[in-house]
Amino acid sequence: MNATTPSADLAPAAPAISWEDLVTTALLGTDRRPAAYAGSGREAPLALLDQAAVATVRRRAGLRPARAAARPDPAPEDPRPALPPAAARRLATLLADRSGGGGAGRRGSSPDLMELLPQWLTAANAHGYAAPPQTLPALLDAARGRTDLRPAALAFAGPRALWLARLNTDWRFALRAAPGGGAALPDPGDTQAVRELWQEGLFAERVALLGALRAVAPALARELLASTWSTERAEDRLMFLDSLRTGLSAADEPFLEHALGDRSRNVRATAAELLSALPASALAARMAVRAAACVALDLTRNRPAIVVKAPLECDSGMERDGVVATPPAGRGERSWWLGQLVEAAPLSTWPERLGGQAAQEIVALPVTDDWQGELHAAWCRAAVRQRDPDWSRALLGSPAAPEAGGPGAVSLAERAKLLATLDPAERAAWVAGFIATHGLSEAFQLLGVCAVPWAAPLGRAVVDALNIARDAGSYPWSFSGVMGLAERCLDPAQATRLEALLAIPDEREDAAPGAGGYWAEAFQRLVTTLRLRADMAAELAPNRPPLAELPARPPEAAAQPPEAAD
Repeated sequence: MNATTPSADLAPAAPAISWEDLVTTALLGTDRRPAAYAGSGREAPLALLDQAAVATVRRRAGLRPARAAARPDPAPEDPRPALPPAAARRLATLLADRSGGGGAGRRGSSPDLMELLPQWLTAANAHGYAAPPQTLPALLDAARGRTDLRPAALAFAGPRALWLARLNTDWRFALRAAPGGGAALPDPGDTQAVRELWQEGLFAERVALLGALRAVAPALARELLASTWSTERAEDRLMFLDSLRTGLSAADEPFLEHALGDRSRNVRATAAELLSALPASALAARMAVRAAACVALDLTRNRPAIVVKAPLECDSGMERDGVVATPPAGRGERSWWLGQLVEAAPLSTWPERLGGQAAQEIVALPVTDDWQGELHAAWCRAAVRQRDPDWSRALLGSPAAPEAGGPGAVSLAERAKLLATLDPAERAAWVAGFIATHGLSEAFQLLGVCAVPWAAPLGRAVVDALNIARDAGSYPWSFSGVMGLAERCLDPAQATRLEALLAIPDEREDAAPGAGGYWAEAFQRLVTTLRLRADMAAELAPNRPPLAELPARPPEAAAQPPEAAD
């Protein structure tokens, strides 16, 4: 062999093909991209795989070991008791079916699991249980998709949810929802740590600190706020001021009076609103004088009547006390000013001003010159702000009134707010009377303020009204909202009364086509849901006596998958 001729064994290796070229060839295909390895003697696709294998080994062998990352801190312990096994299985079932049943099409008779999950979480939180660790990812995913689910879900998930949220950006909403972004707040008794966090903490931490202190040490919270008030931004002052709603008392009045002179109009308005919620405050007294000057009792007529003389101007004193001078579009200035004065005046002003009469007698008096709507609407807002049940009763009137509301309740929204000032039993009784007289067409908002589960009279009224609507051949789809509320709010014991409604009724000639079948499906879904809620309650409290005995499930209901409860 010629010495100058290199041996075949010592021939230089073919240049390595880059990983990017291999990927491009694989994507385009070996037919479209000629390969640089054709001399290997193997078919092009196999040769490509050979080159990829060699390149993979080369890439792995050439990697330098990276510095090991710091291991995360261990997840915090959750000291709460574990769920009972049956309840844990129920939660897994609910989280496995997060799609729910509330699509645009016909729902059928199967319960909506996703709508039962909030009730399950509320009940589990009431018992003080800890979430099973293995369910936390699915629980956080469910809360990520539904903002209304987050408070109950995060409370149930506990401290480990925040630990997971720091490791997965998809769950960062948990940090934003947690007080102070999930940071641990100092003990209120550690004054030095509290002051350091207030002076140096992030805005979210300071808001959380102020809110926590208002619940246990309101004076300390107010002192902290006053110490930095003049240096805070206007939007921050407004947020901080709003925290004073918790534990609001006469001790807050001096600070709020100072805030009435704030350079921000929104801050002034909020301070005035808080002061007007304190009937003994100086601002309430000033508003009482102004409002009383506008409203008087005329005894010269055949029947006593209220006369109204709205203010002629909005002076600087009124503006400082929170009266907004410029009315919204389409609203007269004088009626706008009058409404604000009456709304902020203590309701105790009016019996003395209007002949010593009680609230019910006052709202029954005629009001001259078409001022009744404006005056009564302002009294409604005052009753809600001051949480006065006597005035709320007077303004609501009888639920059986022909006008479907009291003299001062000019809208369903106002009636709902007034009802919220009454105790739960009285609230439920009023709404039951309203439904018995007027049906369900206007009751949706009113039902939303009633305590859950609905009291027996209210539950009976809703079931009776649904039955009447079915027998009348009404369009069932127009009652889907109330039916959904009933699934969540009706006492499970009402399932007994619903047994008779499961059959498909004979359809009237004027009924909507297919309405009978829809009604039967809706009532079957309602009964099944109520039984599931009863099961859930029993699973969460296995050592307590079971709920009232419910009728045995029919075979078609027993075949349904396990669901959640109240």
